[in-house]
Amino acid sequence: MIRIFVVLAMLWPISLSAQDAEPPMTLERMARIVAALDPDAELTGAGFLLTIEDIPVLIVTDQAANRMRAMVPIRSAEVMSAQELQRVMQANFDSALDARYAIAQGRLWGVYLHPLAELQRDQLISGIAQTVNVAKSYGTLYSSGAGQFGGGDSGALQRELIEDLLERGQDI
Repeated sequence: MIRIFVVLAMLWPISLSAQDAEPPMTLERMARIVAALDPDAELTGAGFLLTIEDIPVLIVTDQAANRMRAMVPIRSAEVMSAQELQRVMQANFDSALDARYAIAQGRLWGVYLHPLAELQRDQLISGIAQTVNVAKSYGTLYSSGAGQFGGGDSGALQRELIEDLLERGQDI
């Protein structure tokens, strides 16, 4: 089995064609991608401020640390109940996927983190969309919209809503 792994590891770089490889993500390349998503996006130092579906998105980069972060403010965290905090943690496990709920500076945020240089165009676009989706679905499905990881609590909780609505509509 180890021999197979070694052979596959040796062949892996050969199987990638030069056209499949994307150049490293830079601030300039990210600017072109962000401008395609929102032509009114603003460069803010080492990041961007853009709007997707009426939701403000802040992207911050740090080339020295090779990190990027897309963030969407959702609400004040100071008034969140224990039940709401538990629900966002459940969503972080199974339905937020690449985006996450996070608390900083007294606010609840939708956040997507990724190493900067290795970030591919579609990962950036999907990460921004998932971050916007966790903000939009806060209080309802708590979902990034990119599917659901099995084994968590969100599926049953979301099914609970479907069952409740089906029951309400039964007599119609």
